[in-house]
Amino acid sequence: MERMKAGIIGCGTISSVYLENLQKSPLIEVVAVADLLDERADEFNIENVYKVDELLRQPEIELVFNLTVPGSHALTDVAILEAGKHVYSEKPLAVSLEDGKRVLDLAKARNLRVGCAPDTFLGAAIQTARHAIQTGMIGQPVAATAFLMSRGPEWWHENPEFFYAAGGGPMFDMGPYYLASLIQVLGPIRRISGSVGIQIPERHIHFGPKSGTPLRVQTPTHLAGTMDFHNGAIATLITSFDIQGASDLPRIEIYGTEGTLNLPDPNFFNGDVKIRRPGEEKAELLKPLFECGKNERGIGAGEMVRAIRSEKNHRANAELAYHVLEAMHAFQRSSLEGNHITMESTFKRDEDLYYGTDIMENSS
Repeated sequence: MERMKAGIIGCGTISSVYLENLQKSPLIEVVAVADLLDERADEFNIENVYKVDELLRQPEIELVFNLTVPGSHALTDVAILEAGKHVYSEKPLAVSLEDGKRVLDLAKARNLRVGCAPDTFLGAAIQTARHAIQTGMIGQPVAATAFLMSRGPEWWHENPEFFYAAGGGPMFDMGPYYLASLIQVLGPIRRISGSVGIQIPERHIHFGPKSGTPLRVQTPTHLAGTMDFHNGAIATLITSFDIQGASDLPRIEIYGTEGTLNLPDPNFFNGDVKIRRPGEEKAELLKPLFECGKNERGIGAGEMVRAIRSEKNHRANAELAYHVLEAMHAFQRSSLEGNHITMESTFKRDEDLYYGTDIMENSS
């Protein structure tokens, strides 16, 4: 299958792992980048460095990766689609639901594909967990818990300001990994109830040349709530940048009528999946369905390209990203309005498992 020529808009921190992985892809060839800095282009021997509008005018480029900051995702996606090119975006799909819907509608009208991170659920960990549930290893899922307990990105990121602006915070930053994984193993969400707050409003940057600079917190930094899934399971989710003393809580656990599944950090593609059955004192390590690296970002775009060529659906798609986006907003709406929020969107999972073959070589 011929490699699809691609460009990248936005060459910040996350672009390095994309470029490293995509250079190994049998389906995608990155031929150009657009950014204020050209350091990544030099590092990965990419000759063509354009302004955004110049990149979008290149006729050989069929796919554009949108790796800009969250507040620019929707605007950039629209520009890419209006240029007649497929887009694969970093998460979230958009900041507002209106902008997210605009991206979906424009893609449909132009008959173009939109892919969106996270694609970590295509890794061995979440697919192994799906297999365990589909084959009845824990019986009927009845509940789940998921926890992102962090002290905040100002401790490791040189420019963390956007994490505390609209479209940031722990829910919009890390929530997509947890929500996409839960939706993959449990199905679509029916309703959400949440409480949110800015628990530590006075913050400073602690890393890099801006160390000591105050941070303006404009978005909730602690969000907690419950999700009712269409299959009947009830999940508890907490995402926080306010946990200063660390936590021993599990990343994700799924509780069934015949056992419990313990899942690893959904920010990565692999990791141990464990099962603990009734009466057992210790959990058993499940054999992964396939081997994969810890960080294979971009594999969802590879599957999208193959799906475009074969006129099939791809899994890290805009409909999933929009369902996740609506869920993230629902936590805040519920807290503000004081009631459950019934989801308007839904998502139909592909019932086939993913086995990670011939999309991208293992990155680590």
